[in-house]
Amino acid sequence: MRKFLAIAVVAALVLGALGGVAAAQDKVIKLGTLYPLTGPCATAGQRCKAAVMTAVEVINNAHPDLDVPLAAQEGVMDGYKFELVHADTQGKPNVGKSEAERLFNQEGVWAILGSYNSAVTKPASFVAERKGKIFMCGCSSSAALTERNFKHFFRIAPTDKTESHEFVTFMDWVNEKYDADIETVGLIYENTEFGKHAAEEGKAAADEAGYEVVADVAFSPGATTMDSEVQSLKAADPDVVFGACLGGDYTLWVRTMKKMNWLPKMSLNYCTGYQDPMIAKQLGDDGNYFMGGTGYSPQFADLMPAVAAVEEIYKEITEPSVPFDSDSIKEAAAMFVLAQAIEKAGELDHDKVAKTLHSNTWEAPLTLSGEVAFVPGGQNELAMSYLTQLQGGDYKIIYPPEVANAELVYPMVPWEER
Repeated sequence: MRKFLAIAVVAALVLGALGGVAAAQDKVIKLGTLYPLTGPCATAGQRCKAAVMTAVEVINNAHPDLDVPLAAQEGVMDGYKFELVHADTQGKPNVGKSEAERLFNQEGVWAILGSYNSAVTKPASFVAERKGKIFMCGCSSSAALTERNFKHFFRIAPTDKTESHEFVTFMDWVNEKYDADIETVGLIYENTEFGKHAAEEGKAAADEAGYEVVADVAFSPGATTMDSEVQSLKAADPDVVFGACLGGDYTLWVRTMKKMNWLPKMSLNYCTGYQDPMIAKQLGDDGNYFMGGTGYSPQFADLMPAVAAVEEIYKEITEPSVPFDSDSIKEAAAMFVLAQAIEKAGELDHDKVAKTLHSNTWEAPLTLSGEVAFVPGGQNELAMSYLTQLQGGDYKIIYPPEVANAELVYPMVPWEER
C-alpha cells in the first residue's frame, strides 16, 4: 500500500508525466516550494515539502472520507489540479532568493510556499511581492515578516512576538501557582533573522512584564561547539532561558548544558529543535523537561480529530515514515488555505486571490484554532499554540490550564538525578 500510494503521489505531481489530454494540461496551477532540502535543517525541510505534497494529493484527488476542505472533490475551479515544483534553499538567504526568482521566471510557478527559515523567507517573499505574486508561509515565525505591509504575503504560524508574550504570561502563572520565584531571564539565539528577532521580542516582553534579562547570548548556526555560549548562560544563571536554536544547534545546546552540569529552572523555546520529535527522540531523557510553544503533536489527536486521516497519507510520503510535527503541519494548512482562496476567487488573478485571502475566514482543521484569518501584512490573527513540556519523550500540554493534560515539572530535574 505504501509503495502504491507513493507512486500515485509522484505520478500526480510530475509535470506532463501523462503527456495527455490537452484540456487537462490547460488546467494546471504550478506552485513552487522553497525549503532547506539539504544542509543543517534538511530533515525539517524535507518534512515541510512532504506536508505540502500531502495537501496537494488530498486536493487534487477525491478523498470523501477526509474531513478537510476540498477533500470531497477533485482539484479546484472545476478541475484545475496543482503541480509542485520543488527547490532547495539549503537554509541560505541568498540561495532562497535566487531560487524564488528561478521558480517564477523559468518554471513559471503561480505562487510559492515556504521557506521554513525566516532568514530565507524574508528575501524570497520580497521577490514574490515585487512581482505581485503570492507567497504563502506556513511556519517561519519572525514577527518582522508580517510587519512589512506586503500585499501578497501570508503566514499561518504564530509569531515570535506572540510566543514571547505567551512565555511571560505563563511565567506569571507559574509564579502564582507554584510560588516559583522566577525573576530573571537569559536569551540564547542563532544570529539570523529568526533568532535576532525572537531575542528582541523576548527581551521586550520580559522587560514589559518586569523580568530582568541577565544574559543575551548569540551564536552562529551550524557551530561545532557552544561551550562559550553555555558558559555565559551558566555564569549569569538566569531562572528561565528563552531559546531560539534550530535543528542540530538545539541538540548541541542541550548536550553542552549537560556537559557543564547546568540547567535553568525552566527553558522555554520558540519554534526550534524543541518542536522536532525526531530530535526529542535522539536526545532521549536529556530532552525531557524542556518546554516551548507547540502547534501540533500526535498527543493532540483529541483536540484536532481531522488530522489523523490526513496524517496517514503524510506517513506514506515521508521517508522514514513519521507523523506531522508542529512545523510541517502548518505548511499543509497553508496549502489548504491557498487552495480554498483560489476556489472562492474563481480565477487566477493574483490581486483578486490576495484580496479574497484577506477578506474571509478560512476553514483550517489542521490548526489548533480550526480557522485562519489574515490581517493587513498577512499575519494569521487566529494563530495559536499551546505550551508543552517534554515528559517521558511526549509533548504534554501544560498551559493554558483548561486544556492541560499534565502537571508542570518545575524546576527542571537536574542532570545527575535523571
